[in-house]
Amino acid sequence: MNKKSLGIVLTVTLILSLLITACGPKKAEEKTKVRIGEVTRSIFYAPQYAAISKGFFAEQGLDVELTTTPGGDKTMTALLSGGIDVALVGSETSIYVQQQGSGDPVINFSQLTQTDGTFLVTRKPLQGKFDWSQLKGSVFLGQRVGGMPQMAGEFTLKKYGINPKQDLKLIQNIDFANIPSAFVSGTGDYVQLFEPQATMLEKEGKGYVIASFGVESGKLPYTAFMAKQSYINKSKDTIQKFANAIQKAQNWVASASVDDISKAISSYFPDTQSEIIQGVVKRYKDQGSFATDGLIDEQEWNNLQDVMQAAGELKQRADYKTLVNNQFAEQAKKSVK
Repeated sequence: MNKKSLGIVLTVTLILSLLITACGPKKAEEKTKVRIGEVTRSIFYAPQYAAISKGFFAEQGLDVELTTTPGGDKTMTALLSGGIDVALVGSETSIYVQQQGSGDPVINFSQLTQTDGTFLVTRKPLQGKFDWSQLKGSVFLGQRVGGMPQMAGEFTLKKYGINPKQDLKLIQNIDFANIPSAFVSGTGDYVQLFEPQATMLEKEGKGYVIASFGVESGKLPYTAFMAKQSYINKSKDTIQKFANAIQKAQNWVASASVDDISKAISSYFPDTQSEIIQGVVKRYKDQGSFATDGLIDEQEWNNLQDVMQAAGELKQRADYKTLVNNQFAEQAKKSVK
């Protein structure tokens, strides 16, 4: 075979090889793994579960591993120790970390909920219109000292001229998981409860929702996704993709029906009846608890610190620009439809 013939053969072989490679099975694009630690499993976080179940994270090339790390302290410990990459927890925890002198601050980069998620529940149906002054002299079963629910509760009471330390008997020594059962068993005249416990008590005729602490305490960055500054610095592309997925979920939740949202998140609550899930989703959606974008504005941040300060849990006010980075949420809001 002469050189010319050999050259033709090699050229044809190369073209065939390229065609076979192009038409053959392609290796799936490798996804970036992101470990999320959520402070609790709650219907309150519906947009997060929708982002997973609707494939919005996968569309961004992210492989999300979701773990429930009960309690803000455990969630923050997991984040600071490197056990998780992103935490879904109350923004007040990032302030607590800063006050402890951390050299690697925890940065809020995407808000998920924008109000408190608890409700005031009474033991008997209301007779006439509710007035907050009715709580004076009562036994009030509250939440954990220093936690955002309790701070939002005390903020609301003070808003209506009630001193929670003097004007009522405030019980705060019961574990979070046992508060509903303690109320059912006879402890307290009123109780501050998250969903779905509030709706479940109503369904059982053992309690009645009469007010929303979320409505009363106003908008604040109640629950946000956050990460260590060092992780954000080395994973900006990943954080942007994460923010994009959450924004798409927030857009979807804002426009979707209660029934569709409930179906999308139901697999995360296998032991909760569908009508309970629907009722809770509707209640949170109606009062605007689900943030429509990830932006944390300065007014919300200041309201959060007002609530903390009123509860005596803030040593000094934290600088907004130091602990909040809106660049990823801003880009997501512009680009995600």
